[in-house]
Amino acid sequence: MKKTTAILLSLAAVAIVAGVGWRLTRADAPAAKGEGGKGEQAPTVVNVIMPQRQDVPVVLTASGSVTPVASVLLHPQTTSTIRKVHIREGQFVKAGDLLFTLDDRSERANVSKADAQIRRDSAAVADLERQVARSEQLLAQHFIAQGALDTLRAQLDAARAATGASRAALQAEQVAASYSSIRAPQAGRVGAIDVFAGSLVQPATALTSITQLDPIDVAFTLPESALAGLLAAQQAGPLAVEASTGGGAKPVSGVLSFVDNAVNTQAGAIRAKARFANRANQLWPGQYATARITLQTLKNAVVIPQAAIIISPRGTSVYVVDAERKARAVPVTRLHAFGQSVAVSGLEGNEQVITDGKQNLRPGGRIKLADAPAAKADAIKTAAR
Repeated sequence: MKKTTAILLSLAAVAIVAGVGWRLTRADAPAAKGEGGKGEQAPTVVNVIMPQRQDVPVVLTASGSVTPVASVLLHPQTTSTIRKVHIREGQFVKAGDLLFTLDDRSERANVSKADAQIRRDSAAVADLERQVARSEQLLAQHFIAQGALDTLRAQLDAARAATGASRAALQAEQVAASYSSIRAPQAGRVGAIDVFAGSLVQPATALTSITQLDPIDVAFTLPESALAGLLAAQQAGPLAVEASTGGGAKPVSGVLSFVDNAVNTQAGAIRAKARFANRANQLWPGQYATARITLQTLKNAVVIPQAAIIISPRGTSVYVVDAERKARAVPVTRLHAFGQSVAVSGLEGNEQVITDGKQNLRPGGRIKLADAPAAKADAIKTAAR
């Protein structure tokens, strides 16, 4: 009996202690909710920045390579022997300059032979013309028959045709003889020369190459998504393109000269070329180059850091600070991103845009500024530059 009474007294004591603790917890709960025990959520600490207004160039950047406008690999058109090499490797030549001379003794002999054939055929024509003239006189005096005169006239026509064939043969031999003098088909720089005087060459033998260096092209590819803007800008006028090859080389300026007529469906890209004046030979065929195309310039655009952008299923927006120090979501449209900044529409330019701490915010949430806006404004000016 005494043991049962002790157990009941212990359980009663535990219940009293638990009840007192619960009442104390209920009493302290309001104090844990916000400041002053009013039940409000504590403000979210954020950093803000003032948007900047500036002219923003819309630039496309692409990697490519320097390609010559024209490059010719020279071959002889006949089998012969090199008699003389008139050029040096790396020499600049003009169109029509003599490069190589081949052994042309056989060709010159054929030209002389064809010329002699023309003289022989011409003599035969002259003799038949005299015979026809005498026969016409004799026919008028009824000393010969008409058939005899017709035969002479036919022979004269055949001789004249033979003379024409001889002249054509002479022209063919002169063309063949011209192959012994190999001249530059275009202006440019001579490449490596792999033949020398006395070398036997054939039509398959490569003598040298001539590459045009001024002007010169830079070929590159652009994503399919850039095609519409590129074509629209090209219709407005010549598009300026800047190319640089790195290594401390000064960029050169040119114009967009070519956009391919079809998109590569496998790569989702389109080929393009820009042409550059290259008098100083800053661009060299085969070099890797970076091309920058300025499509347009956004005048007095509103610029904010890209870190301030919020992407959600409802679209793109930013948080700004309203007059009551609360967060307000403002829809914006990205116009052009460059570096860590982005030009947007949808802002007036005088708002305080929240950059850091936005992940903890909800529209209408109270905020507390961590930094002075002026300091952040200076930061975005530095980033925009």
